[in-house]
Amino acid sequence: MKPALIVICGATATGKSDLALQLAERLSAPILSADSRQVYQTFDIGTAKPSKADRARAPHYLLDLYPPDRSFTMAEYQSLAQSLIADFQRQGKVPILVGGTGLYIQSVVQGLKIPRVPPQPELRSQFQSFSQSLLYRWLQQVDFASTAKIHPHDRARTLRALEVFYATGVPLSAQQGSNPPAYPILQIGLEMSDLDRHAVLIQRRTERMLDRGWVEEVKQIVEAYGPDLPLLQTLGYAELVRYLKGEWTLEAAIAAIVLHTRQFAKRQRTWFRADPGIQPFDALDERLGEAAWMAVKSFLSATQTCDSESSVKDRPALLK
Repeated sequence: MKPALIVICGATATGKSDLALQLAERLSAPILSADSRQVYQTFDIGTAKPSKADRARAPHYLLDLYPPDRSFTMAEYQSLAQSLIADFQRQGKVPILVGGTGLYIQSVVQGLKIPRVPPQPELRSQFQSFSQSLLYRWLQQVDFASTAKIHPHDRARTLRALEVFYATGVPLSAQQGSNPPAYPILQIGLEMSDLDRHAVLIQRRTERMLDRGWVEEVKQIVEAYGPDLPLLQTLGYAELVRYLKGEWTLEAAIAAIVLHTRQFAKRQRTWFRADPGIQPFDALDERLGEAAWMAVKSFLSATQTCDSESSVKDRPALLK
């Protein structure tokens, strides 16, 4: 088996995890999470982290790596993911990268060159006292190329670009680029053909999370780390924190979660549709599993090389 990678991506609540499990079982393949929140411990229900039952069906990686008060950068994620992928490929396995964090997937698929600059708390604390408009003007002076990609109101990315420049003396834009991996990659993108149906699925997903004890999970995180934990600004958690503070009723918090999740899903759709390397599949298609499996078989067959007729006869055991 030549080195290869399968990616399953798409918006939230499109069934990525279920499809990944189906393919992983047929391939005896490991699953690597590409979710920027599932890397944190205790953030389980609200991030739709795979259950114990799911993990028993297929080995999962890049989950529960750090406590929620520990910073984790995309550069760290990329390094860990690339190392795991290489290890599995040496073992003759085809790992499956699955998730909805577009930049995490892109960091692996495109081999993004990411400045290895850890967060600079002291520097950021100095920046915090200045307005976003002023910070953006500063960035235009020191790294105009980056401002072409950063919205004037995007404070997080503005701060990061300034942080990298002041820490290294080199503009962020000059340190970026890509170095795609040499192995072939199949990217399966799950699309929703019926957005009204997707809205219903998001509503039901939110209700299931609440039934599983999501409010209690948030309460325990607040008690352990305080309500100002930066990670509690995550979608869903931020709304439930406001409920726990008494600022919102539970009904208002739920309505906000559903609305914000739908808005987030729209941004994810826009992100993934912009990548021509992603093959779209209808998430609502009853034959999705078989359609994806046929695509995987075709992809892997195209990447194989054989030295004799006997080797060809041996391979179908994997692609049954």
